[in-house]
Amino acid sequence: MSIAQDMLKEFEHQAPITRGFLERLPEDKLTWKPHEKSMSAGMLAYHLATVPGALMKAVAQSSVPAPDFKFPEPKNKEEILAVFDESVETVRAELPKFDDAAMHETWRLMNGDQVVLAQERGLFLRDVLFSHLYQHRGQFSVYLRMLNVAVPASFGPSADEPPMFMQNEMAA
Repeated sequence: MSIAQDMLKEFEHQAPITRGFLERLPEDKLTWKPHEKSMSAGMLAYHLATVPGALMKAVAQSSVPAPDFKFPEPKNKEEILAVFDESVETVRAELPKFDDAAMHETWRLMNGDQVVLAQERGLFLRDVLFSHLYQHRGQFSVYLRMLNVAVPASFGPSADEPPMFMQNEMAA
């Protein structure tokens, strides 16, 4: 199995879990923040929704300018879910195009002419498509808890739900 196929397999497993978190965001809490320095719940959800697709577009090039890290405030939850679904489709379409040689090529994040980050494309994808997304999904779970919203199970149970394999077993 190629590196890209292996990553896509993990992404396909994790995407519905992430969508489940996004679906729980109460429509009336998009601008809620747990702290003045925090992103709003809507901004964090929108970030979770956009990262996979934006990342795939970025790594298709050999280098890109560093992002400005200004996250928009979404209008509603439907916008977040639509952007996430589009993002998932972008990953499905673009990730399989990378062969193992492309995954081992050095990819660069630039600030003007200065290289800010130089890393193998596959390692950068793993860091951002998975580790970065899992970090923010965990952060979002805290937002949900603070809003008194049931937190979905992810890798294991949450205080509100058993893990997916047990949910599937219980439904059978």
